[in-house]
Amino acid sequence: MERKLLHNSPISCFADEIDSSVDKQIALLKELGISWIEFRSGDGKGVADYTAKEAQALREKLDGAGIRISALGSPIGKIDITQDFEPHFKTFQAMAELTEIYGTDKIRMFSFFMPEGADVSAYRDEVMKRMSRLVDYAASKNLVLLHENEKDIYGDLAPRCLDLMKEFYGSSFRCTFDFANFVQCGQDTLEAYEMLEPYISYVHIKDALFENGSVVPAGEGDGQVAEILGRLEKKGFDGFLSLEPHLADFAGLKNLEKSAASRGRTDGEEAFCTAYRALQKILY
Repeated sequence: MERKLLHNSPISCFADEIDSSVDKQIALLKELGISWIEFRSGDGKGVADYTAKEAQALREKLDGAGIRISALGSPIGKIDITQDFEPHFKTFQAMAELTEIYGTDKIRMFSFFMPEGADVSAYRDEVMKRMSRLVDYAASKNLVLLHENEKDIYGDLAPRCLDLMKEFYGSSFRCTFDFANFVQCGQDTLEAYEMLEPYISYVHIKDALFENGSVVPAGEGDGQVAEILGRLEKKGFDGFLSLEPHLADFAGLKNLEKSAASRGRTDGEEAFCTAYRALQKILY
């Protein structure tokens, strides 16, 4: 069946939401026909903690299954802006050195947690100083940093994401657009899209409700997922669509998937399948 939207955009995913075991991740991805992952963790270890030897073993296992890494789902920039940056920067450097082994030039990252209740503008200079070091290092290694809008960081709302893009956008710094995270911050996603459209290089597929911030299958929340994917289609977007279900605690999962138990799937596996079917419903 041919897609009606985004024919040239590969589907990737956070496979650690299936299971912590890489073997179990691979098994379900092969069943579903997904051949890319945004690698965040596996076998009990986060991507930033992998050694070169472990990265090589992972790459060989994925290659054997016909699966490639679209980006590293790193935790870079996901520390408090008041924390010491130097150890974090060293972690980033070490992970950047392994990208060739992983077979990707893309690293997902964030723009630092803000102190609760603080005037965010007071921390702008420090954010920009740190981001500048990260982007410069990425450029020296021919890597692409993909900034994700995340709750409670500097770039949580569209205007501050735009601020970052105006400062750093280029071959080494681009925008990952996450529908659910914007909704959970009270940000209208269409307004966000219109601000950030020239900078979007990568898309995270998950949806949420304004009412309580709950994550729901794509198209069932307030993220305007289908509308925005349609707009991306019109502009010729061909970047990755990366499935990030976050549905393991979705209250309606058991009701939606009455046959889950009979198929013998775990909650993580069934939540992932539900999220994938929701995306397919939009794309096909």
